[in-house]
Amino acid sequence: MVWIIAGVLVLLVLFFIVTYNSLIVLRQRVRNAWAQVDVQLKRRYDLIPNLVSTVQGYMTHERETFEQITKARSQAMNASDPAESAQAESQLTGTLRTLFAVAENYPELKADQNFRELQKELSDTESKIAYARQFYNDIVQKFNTRIHVFPTVLIAGLLGFTERSFFNLEEGSVEREAVQVSFDR
Repeated sequence: MVWIIAGVLVLLVLFFIVTYNSLIVLRQRVRNAWAQVDVQLKRRYDLIPNLVSTVQGYMTHERETFEQITKARSQAMNASDPAESAQAESQLTGTLRTLFAVAENYPELKADQNFRELQKELSDTESKIAYARQFYNDIVQKFNTRIHVFPTVLIAGLLGFTERSFFNLEEGSVEREAVQVSFDR
């Protein structure tokens, strides 16, 4: 009887260790995935001032557009979690789309080599951001599922593992809607 109780205790300890370690691995993957999103977002933030300075020389009367981009970039850089980042990124994407739509009215700007290169780099970065967001959300989904399934939920709750938030677009965000461009003053 003692051997059976000892065997059950050993199995419980092993289960606890394996479960704890798997939760730690997933938590680290979530952190790593967010770091990858953050790297791509920082790359985007670094490109925006170069793009704006290139465009400003051609578009002297579009001051409001530049101010909106600067404000949206600042908000995005100061976001502290995925939910805030998602909201700020939606606004930033909308202001950039407006800039590119307005740039269509400046043929000499569209012909500028620097502008074309920056536009291409920004487009490439947007693709990388989309991939990093998807990867982050996949890992968060695995982590959140793991901490809510039985019997892992018992250990996760006991050790303080909490659900992580997804990097989602908000309903009605500019990335889900067509950009409206108006030249009325």
